[in-house]
Amino acid sequence: MAATPSSNGPAGPGRRLRQRSTIVESMGMPGLRREQQRAMLRVDVVTLFPELFAPQIALSILGRALERGLIDVRLHHLLDALEGRERADDTPFGGGPGMVLRIEPLARVLDPLLALPSQRRALVLLTPAGRRFTQATAQRYSELEHVILVCGHYEGVDERLTQLYPVEEVSLGDFVLTGGEIPAMAVLDATARLLPGAITGDSLEHESFQGGTLDHPVYTRPHTFRGLETPPVLLSGDHAAIAAWRREESRRRTAARRPDLGAAGENEKPTPPGD
Repeated sequence: MAATPSSNGPAGPGRRLRQRSTIVESMGMPGLRREQQRAMLRVDVVTLFPELFAPQIALSILGRALERGLIDVRLHHLLDALEGRERADDTPFGGGPGMVLRIEPLARVLDPLLALPSQRRALVLLTPAGRRFTQATAQRYSELEHVILVCGHYEGVDERLTQLYPVEEVSLGDFVLTGGEIPAMAVLDATARLLPGAITGDSLEHESFQGGTLDHPVYTRPHTFRGLETPPVLLSGDHAAIAAWRREESRRRTAARRPDLGAAGENEKPTPPGD
């Protein structure tokens, strides 16, 4: 794997930071940067809680993408960028509830990252005020060289971040979470699985949203359970009939559950039947 807790700013960030860095390393990520193997996509995550990412980075499709050198994930603890007795957050000017992430430590982390050579980069702030993250967004990120994910927290992030940097504000939906870490994990997972070689091409081609529609229903053994039977066409061995059934069910499911996606795409390809 190639996930590395990274450090920016002056040394001596304090015991709390050292403890957290140790937590991240102890969860399966010591010395994981592969200098000899250039990753297809580099992702830098700026967060107050890097240890939250450790289980996700080590497991499943993302873990395999890391092992195969398809992606390089680097975690940046925002407390690394603090100087002296600075805090990562402060009270909002003008009063009001909550705390605001300060621009200075964020700038100390972002400036060297944005100075890295890259023609195709996205700087992403995870915030409920952002545009909705979609499969199309994940596809676009997977085709870049460099993605920086900034996890908002508390009441928000100093507005000067979006004024000074080319930030894309991204949201998972119309609800509020404690911080941007969970949305960042979702963006990371959705993006990594689209990298060529992360999973099989057939699996990607026929997933929900790939053709503008939801995926068709799926069944497996047993054939009958509590009086509910598997549709006979799926057991028929007739590949053309199975493909037609799947196309129709995909259209029907999309119309019923997600009419906002529009009519089923005319360009979608038949789903090859299983064994």
